[in-house]
Amino acid sequence: MIHRRAGIGLALLALVVAAVVGYGAGRLQNPWSVLRPHDSTQLTDQLVVDQIKAVAKLVTSETTVRDVVVYRNSWLGSTKETLIVATGTVMAGIALDSTVRVRIDQNARTVAVRIPHARVLNVAVTRLQTYDERSGLWNPFHPSDRDSIFQHVRAQLQQTGEQLDVTARADSSAVQLLRTLLGAPGYTVVVDFRLPPPVPSPANN
Repeated sequence: MIHRRAGIGLALLALVVAAVVGYGAGRLQNPWSVLRPHDSTQLTDQLVVDQIKAVAKLVTSETTVRDVVVYRNSWLGSTKETLIVATGTVMAGIALDSTVRVRIDQNARTVAVRIPHARVLNVAVTRLQTYDERSGLWNPFHPSDRDSIFQHVRAQLQQTGEQLDVTARADSSAVQLLRTLLGAPGYTVVVDFRLPPPVPSPANN
């Protein structure tokens, strides 16, 4: 198995923050103007939730994966199989939904955010190279097998990405991003997760 990890681009962070600022511009001239000493409006949970949900998905980690996949299918004792070298991109991040929770302590000046763990959001298969294709005696390859092979390859690339801890790295990046996104003068942002981290699927042999 050969893999190349792709770093998290600073451009992505700038794009996310710009999207949030653009979203807030239509509703608040300055999202954190509520913290000004002479402003009677208080920082509220809903304000923070609105800022979080301004971005539907935080794409925080991408990994390019290259793996060897064996596709095998048997029917009435006749087996067809092929060897595939596949390349793809595994994209992991936090999907922000109704499970997001926010608690603000005005006295302690903290913003506590609870979010779901990162998960694989998408697997894009970018290249397939097929080798050593062998048809069974009465089980030949058909055009419909291409869809099955594609889905098989996609599932294995996802498992490979999970073995490379792409979701754990996405968790860490999301925490940093949310702290930057929600940071306000005089407030500390605390981010934790709703559930224990998922257990990676075992790799196929």
